[in-house]
Amino acid sequence: MSGVIGSGIFLTPGAIAEQLPHPGLILLAWVAGGLLSLAGALANAELGAMYPRAGGDYVYLREAFHPAAGFLVGWLTFFAIYAGTIATLAAGFAAGVGSLVPLGPGGELALAVALTLATSGLNYVGVRWGARANNATAALKIAALLGFGVVGLALAGPGAAPLHGAEPVSQIGATAFGLALSPVLFSYLGWNSSIYVASELRVPARDLPRSLFLGLGICTFLYLLVNLVYVTALPLERLRGVPNAGEAAARALFGDLGGTLVALLVLLSIAGTLNATVLVGPRIAYAMALDGLFFRGVDRAHARFATPAVAIGVQAATATGILLALETFERALSATTFAILLAAMADVAALYRLRSTARDRPRPYRAWGYPWVPALYLAANGAVALALLRGQPRECVTSLALLAAGLPFYRLFSRRR
Repeated sequence: MSGVIGSGIFLTPGAIAEQLPHPGLILLAWVAGGLLSLAGALANAELGAMYPRAGGDYVYLREAFHPAAGFLVGWLTFFAIYAGTIATLAAGFAAGVGSLVPLGPGGELALAVALTLATSGLNYVGVRWGARANNATAALKIAALLGFGVVGLALAGPGAAPLHGAEPVSQIGATAFGLALSPVLFSYLGWNSSIYVASELRVPARDLPRSLFLGLGICTFLYLLVNLVYVTALPLERLRGVPNAGEAAARALFGDLGGTLVALLVLLSIAGTLNATVLVGPRIAYAMALDGLFFRGVDRAHARFATPAVAIGVQAATATGILLALETFERALSATTFAILLAAMADVAALYRLRSTARDRPRPYRAWGYPWVPALYLAANGAVALALLRGQPRECVTSLALLAAGLPFYRLFSRRR
C-alpha cells in the first residue's frame, strides 16, 4: 500500500477530468483501473508463488521463454518503470513544494534530484531503515485518506457540486477513456511490489497472494472514496485541469488551512511512495547481475549494511538522468506508464506459456478465471497502450527506444557470461 498510494490520487484527477468530463466516467475509470490491476495481481500471484525469488517479472520471462526475454523485461522494468517512477514522484514532490514556496523551474528540478539522492541514501544504509520509514508513512497516509474521505463526504453532501461543464457520455470516445486510464494505472502502480522481494518473505506461497489482493483491495476502496469527495466538492469545470485535486477539494471544504494541511499530506504521501519504490527497484538489477546479465559489480551487497548498494547507486543515477531529460511530472508519467503496460502484458504472456511448458511445477496458488481473466487483462492493457501511443507518441517512443537499447547489452553480457 505504501508503494501504491503516492502522488497519483492527488495530482492526476485534474488530467483525468480533462479526458473524461463527466463524474460518472471519472469514477468508472478508477474502478476499471482497480479491476485491471486485480486481473494482473491474479496472474502475478501464481507466478510469484511458483518462483519466489528476487527479480519479479525478470524471473518469470526468463523461465517462460528465454533469458533474453527475461533480460529485456527486467531492463525495461528497472530503467523505465522503477527509475522512471522515482523521477516522476520526485518531480511531483518538487512541484508540490513549489506550490507552497516559489522555487522556479530550476529550483524544483534541483529539489527533485536532491530528494532522489537522499531517499537512495536512506535505503543504502539498511533495509530496516527503509522499511521503518515505509511502515510509518503508509499508516499515516491510509489514516489521513480515510479521514479526508469520510469527513469530506459528510461536509459536501450528495450532489453538492453541480455538473457545469459535463459533456454527454455519448460524446466521449474510447480513445479518451484509454488516455484517462494512463494516469489511473500509474496511480495503481506498486500493487506488485511484493513480487520483487518474494525471496525475502517468510512464507511466499501464502503471504504473496495475500499481500497482492488485500493491499490492492484497500487501495481501490480509498481511491474511490477520495474521488467521490472530488466530484462532490468541486464543480467539474473547476476539477478539469487542476494540478492538485486534493488541495483544491480541501480548500473548498475546509478553507485555506485545510488546503495547506492536505498539500502537506500530498508531500508526505509522495515521499513515502518514493521510498517504497527505491526500496524495491534495485532487487531487479541485483537479480540480473547474479545471473551475469548486468553490469559487473551490481550484484555486490554492502559489507556492513547488507544492502544491494551498487544497484541502489545505479538506480539513483538513472532516475537523476530521467529527471534532467524530461524535467516535468507529466512527461515522466506518460513514459513510465507505457513501460508499465508493456511489462504487464509480458507477465501475462509468461503465465500462458508456463501453464503449457511447466505443468508439473508446484503451484501453491492458481490464477482465478484462467484463461479468460488474463486474456481480458492482456487486451485491455494493449488498448490503453495503443491509446497512449496515439496521444503521447514522443514519451512512448522513449520507452520503446530504451527497450531496444537493451538488445546490444544482452549480447554483450551473455557473451561475457
